[in-house]
Amino acid sequence: MKKRLSLLLAATLALPAFAQKASKSLDRPKLVVGIVVDQMRYDYLYRYWSKYGNGGFRRLLGEGFSYENAHYNYVPTYTGPGHASIYTGTTPSVHGIVGNNWLVREEGKGTYVTEDKTVQPVGGTVAAGQQSPRHMLTSTITDELRLATNFQSKVIGVCIKDRGSILPAGHAANAAYWYDGSNGAFISSTFYQTTLPDWVQKFNQKQVAAQYLSKPWETLLPIGQYTESSPDDVAWEGAFKGEAKPVFPHDLPTLSAAPITAVKQNMQTEGEKPPVATPRNLDLIRSTPFGNSLTLDFALEALRAEQLGQRGQTDFLALSFSSTDYVGHQFGPNAIETEDTYLRLDRDLERLFQYLDKAVGRKQVLVFLSADHGAAHSPDFLRDKRIPAGSVGPGIMRDSLQRKLVQLHGAGKWVLSYENQQVYLNQPLIEEKKLDLYQMQREVAKLMTGFAGVTRAITAEDLQKSHWESGMLMYLENGYFPKRSGDVMVVLEPGWLESYQYPINKGTTHGSSGNYDTHVPVVFWGWHVKHGESSAPAKITDIAATLARWLHIQEPDGCTGQPLLEVLSQK
Repeated sequence: MKKRLSLLLAATLALPAFAQKASKSLDRPKLVVGIVVDQMRYDYLYRYWSKYGNGGFRRLLGEGFSYENAHYNYVPTYTGPGHASIYTGTTPSVHGIVGNNWLVREEGKGTYVTEDKTVQPVGGTVAAGQQSPRHMLTSTITDELRLATNFQSKVIGVCIKDRGSILPAGHAANAAYWYDGSNGAFISSTFYQTTLPDWVQKFNQKQVAAQYLSKPWETLLPIGQYTESSPDDVAWEGAFKGEAKPVFPHDLPTLSAAPITAVKQNMQTEGEKPPVATPRNLDLIRSTPFGNSLTLDFALEALRAEQLGQRGQTDFLALSFSSTDYVGHQFGPNAIETEDTYLRLDRDLERLFQYLDKAVGRKQVLVFLSADHGAAHSPDFLRDKRIPAGSVGPGIMRDSLQRKLVQLHGAGKWVLSYENQQVYLNQPLIEEKKLDLYQMQREVAKLMTGFAGVTRAITAEDLQKSHWESGMLMYLENGYFPKRSGDVMVVLEPGWLESYQYPINKGTTHGSSGNYDTHVPVVFWGWHVKHGESSAPAKITDIAATLARWLHIQEPDGCTGQPLLEVLSQK
């Protein structure tokens, strides 16, 4: 009798799950919103906790499920690879996005991550608009959603940066929109459409960017309350061109009144294309928190106009906030400007969640928030606190290596490029001189380890001969793609970074396997997500695999991540 009762109880408990499987309608959220915050270190979730409101980051963590030990598992940790890895569920070794730029050996020149000369701009300049995801070699979770619904689901990407919109939206997206600072408009390319929809044109006509730039950037709170940051005037922060010091208030009306070529940002970037001359510097908004607000304004209009989550299909908004990255590069992680940017982003997130509550409903929208990489502390800041740190000049490293190779092997352009902490050797010249490529790689690796700040270097040949499950070599292996990567991979010491204004260090950058670059937030919220957290190891590539399991669709075709079972078990 007890056995029969146990079986009956088990069958009763299993009935809801069975009934769901047997139901004619598949249980899916109406809308998925992927949020990527560019250059958001994990500790930013808590560093400004006392200043956050209740509707943004606090709400995410208070109602959602957080993976507190989530990391990237490759180098270099840059924007292009980060967005691609989140949405493909794999690493650059598979999806092929090895950096924001890389050398195309067959052409003898570099390329940009989303550059595509076969398409034309829609709504913007040629320089800004010839973009597509053609360099990404695998499908994305957004592609798989489109495939699974016979292309009835809508997928739209939104970001100020082209790569932050295009790569997450994927190959089969309905649209991807990014910002053109030459005209202050959100634009697209003919990869997606031939004309901008009416709602996009109407949004652009409002000149929202110009409105944001019409007022000074002052702190959201009284400046004395920014106790989580360094003093306002320190030597390692970069001022805007036209400013005497990097201090509040920042006179945006004056700074944006000059042509962009005269107000080029004083920051360390990792692949930004040079600015284009224009009557007004509307591109300046990127390096202010109002770039995030502009992005959200446009995203909310996309949600409304496209009726995302309200059409009877599961739709997907891929939303990326990039001004955090521009501000971080210029001012560094410890600046009041950075703190103020996150406090304002917190309010923007609250606006987003309030809209989702009203238009879709929390129980019908699935949200995840993560970052494409973190950031190092400014070297001068660390040294001021007696913590080991330093910087190298990538151009100086390239030229110094070139001179050494000329001394050893005679005249010739032996080094074609130094990009993504990788040396690209002139392989045709090496073959012409009847030299052994592997021996040349080994020689270069030895030379590179003699440079200040370099802790080790490994050849492409050695990297391909072995396999590593953990440690530094795993990071290098996962970031290596033979057709696009260099001949020698270089690893800097902890706390060291590449300074593009070397020997001057202003602001910060990223790209390493240090925890400050790899440790990022991973938080799920909304549909079937119960409150909780986990300290179990998680990889950024697990996000796409988890979404695929949740949505009952195929994983991206190159996916190497695994579903995160703890958050899935909350269903």
